[in-house]
Amino acid sequence: MNWYEKLKEYFPIEEMKSKKHMELLLKEKGDVYHKDESDKHVLMYAEFETFIFIDYIWVSSKTRGQGIGHQLIEKLKDKNKPIILEVEPVDYEDSDTEKRLHFYNREGFTHAQSIGYNRKSLATNEETPMEILYWSPNNESEEMIYKQMKRMYEDIHTYKDEEVYGKAYQPADEVLIYDEAREADNILDDLESNS
Repeated sequence: MNWYEKLKEYFPIEEMKSKKHMELLLKEKGDVYHKDESDKHVLMYAEFETFIFIDYIWVSSKTRGQGIGHQLIEKLKDKNKPIILEVEPVDYEDSDTEKRLHFYNREGFTHAQSIGYNRKSLATNEETPMEILYWSPNNESEEMIYKQMKRMYEDIHTYKDEEVYGKAYQPADEVLIYDEAREADNILDDLESNS
């Protein structure tokens, strides 16, 4: 099974880019978009000058629990840039969603409280809400994470979307929402809990 089939088998159709889209990114944006793979894992990520976006991470079910996911995340953390990713909200009928969230929490990722993310899948035409998680070495604000997420969406998710899919994804401003008041509340809560 090749890298794309492994991802396709594991991730829901509404979250998957087409193989053509991913191959275009690897070929035409190879300075930013990367594939790291072995028989035990596939990691697709975009590395910008100021942050990293994890597009997909897959670890073989035969080797889960052996620390491979942790090693992949540590390799990215060593670059000392914020790391951002999208996860589907916990679905109690799908234990993988809960395991994924638990894994990222264990790895020190924070759930973005002030960033909303909801896009329509070109594959299913259904709204697909996602949660934004991030790891930040220098305590970047959620506003900064939002701006980086917006850039990633425009540079990676919608790259040549009309050419690849025959139609365009929604613009970033429709998909990503930043709630400034909510972040201010979170900062106040953190200050109060630390005093």
